[in-house]
Amino acid sequence: MNNFRSIEFWKESIMTLPDNAFFDLLRSVFGKIKTPYNKQILAGDLEKFLLREDIQKNIACYIDDNDIRIIAAVAALGEPALKDLEIFFDGDLNYAELHDLVVNLEERLILYRFFEKGQDQRQGQRPGKGQGRGPGRLALNPALKSILSPLAEDKSMLFSSVSIDEVSQDEITRNKNKIFLDDRILAALLSFVSQNKLFFKAGGGEGGIRQKTLNAAESLFPGLPLETVIGALQVLGLFFAENETLVPDYRRFSAFGTLDRQGRLIYCAAGILCSLESKEIDAAVGFSPWLLRSRVHNYAEIINRLYSSIDTKRLYPSVTLRKLVYMMERADAANGGAANGGVINGGKIIEVMEEIGLIVSVSDKYWYKAPFTEISAPDSPLIAIDTPCTLLLYPEIAYNDAVAIAAFADIIEAGMAVRFEISRDSAVQAFDRGLTAAAIIELLQRLSHNRINENLSFTLCDWEKRHGEVTLRRGLILTLSPEQRHLAETKSLARFITETLAPGIYMLPESAEDRVVQALRKAGVAIIARRGEGGDNMLHDGESSTGSLRSFFLSLHAPLQAPLPAGAIPNGLQKNSSASILIESFHSILNKVRPKGEERDEMAARIDRRLILCESQLKDAVVRYEKLEARGLDYVGKALIAKQAISLQTPVEVIWPVKQKQERIFGIPKMLEKADSESILVIDPLDDGDVLRVPLGKISLLRRRRKSIFEE
Repeated sequence: MNNFRSIEFWKESIMTLPDNAFFDLLRSVFGKIKTPYNKQILAGDLEKFLLREDIQKNIACYIDDNDIRIIAAVAALGEPALKDLEIFFDGDLNYAELHDLVVNLEERLILYRFFEKGQDQRQGQRPGKGQGRGPGRLALNPALKSILSPLAEDKSMLFSSVSIDEVSQDEITRNKNKIFLDDRILAALLSFVSQNKLFFKAGGGEGGIRQKTLNAAESLFPGLPLETVIGALQVLGLFFAENETLVPDYRRFSAFGTLDRQGRLIYCAAGILCSLESKEIDAAVGFSPWLLRSRVHNYAEIINRLYSSIDTKRLYPSVTLRKLVYMMERADAANGGAANGGVINGGKIIEVMEEIGLIVSVSDKYWYKAPFTEISAPDSPLIAIDTPCTLLLYPEIAYNDAVAIAAFADIIEAGMAVRFEISRDSAVQAFDRGLTAAAIIELLQRLSHNRINENLSFTLCDWEKRHGEVTLRRGLILTLSPEQRHLAETKSLARFITETLAPGIYMLPESAEDRVVQALRKAGVAIIARRGEGGDNMLHDGESSTGSLRSFFLSLHAPLQAPLPAGAIPNGLQKNSSASILIESFHSILNKVRPKGEERDEMAARIDRRLILCESQLKDAVVRYEKLEARGLDYVGKALIAKQAISLQTPVEVIWPVKQKQERIFGIPKMLEKADSESILVIDPLDDGDVLRVPLGKISLLRRRRKSIFEE
């Protein structure tokens, strides 16, 4: 991205300043200005001044680490409004600190502000002027491009991190015993839901999970937030509610296996966020995966890009992770995407990523990335058969194998160890779904490296034999009269027939009804009886093929950016010794040319704010003293500053003692109220708190924050 507009655009922005602000700015640089005034000539003179080699050298000398962070953020966020910077630096810089830094950079002509009138200024329109201006946006001064460009491109100052080697291994490994939602737990949940037919209270899913079910889950899944996880899996369509029953969708569980381990966890995290969001926004929306599909994909992409952007060898504070989330949200919006209809809660994303096991906390201060590797053809067994019918699943087992086991076995333990038990009822349910004893035995032999005993094989075969002796069938029945039975031998229809029950009577899959009708019509059958149509559809979403099911779980996009740079922000911002020397030299000159008085105090303040770039500014500048703070017993000074701030609607910092401690607030002063002989300052806090009333006499410090030169 080009971080700089044209110099002409910058000069136009300067010239659209109110006249008093424009001439105050020029006088602070050049001193007295000769009449008649010509704004274009003056703006050109300002450009020439900033392009001077000695001036650029001093500007560069003054830039410190905090300046670099703001410069880099303005570039990274693409000419943000001040509100965007507030969101980006939330938890890093408070409002007062950020406001002061931005105003100071504007005074030093490093940043400028322009105002839109509904059109994109990048198309060449001049900055707006007068009424109807949009919110001001911050940009980098193109006259200082040679200085600012390297700083704008370096994002390392924005995203702090520390090497994982700097933290003790005890702190890193203390969460290793925490239960996370891995493939074995997903399979365990599939089995658990299959076992508990009455899952919800009367009234269905809206009534919540039955207490008996929650108690059973608490014993089986220690520490797992069942309602949260089940809500997420419903959003993903892996389960759907039917009255008081929660029903697994085995086809969708199979499609979920097309993702890798990392992708499955990312989608689970997205499902949790959407489930929570759905409950907060509109409980009537329910859990239809198609109603929430767009939000699921948006969240999944952001989580994936965040996970891909961080380094497994570094630890990150939450403020860095939240900044990355905000950057990705803005990038989506810039590309025409709608990031879930509003500002994404980066803190909630981090919380869910930790809950799901994508990131792991260290000392409640840092997080590190949990790495995932796919298992391929392990040499050791993936299950152990510790009793004739009990299976212990090892963590390395593949998702599809774990889900296959859940289809014919009951979960009996799902903590650090995950165990299933093959019972007669669980085997019968598997046979009802079309599994065979031979397929089950083959799977167990492969996973155990041929270590299952003969008794288990015999028992499974015996249950299968008895299962076939008395049958209730459920499906689509096709009947053909003798003169139409030749249709059953056609290729288009024969592929749907699963069993011939009797001459002219055929069993077909329930989900294939529409496709069978199409096949019959193509064969020339004009009249087709469809008695009792509208049977149960396992998918409940109109999809019938595994291929189209897989399309729900879209491939996650590549990372938005390369992994973050390894360098971390040093502890404490480094002092710029060259800047200190320059400031001291200007103070020495000031003491000679302006020995005392309010003008001298104002010029000293300008030196400290790094506004003085050459010696002539100390001699020729036109100075207007401005009192910005009053303390303690200076009642008149505090009243004056309060009135100025109320008139200008500029923020103030207020400190006053309360019960042996100092209260501090930043806000916009609204009025001075009279209460008996006391004046009360009414302040609207900038943190959205309640309006405060503080007696002026009790205030130990009242400081008015400087107003941006671009604010009217």
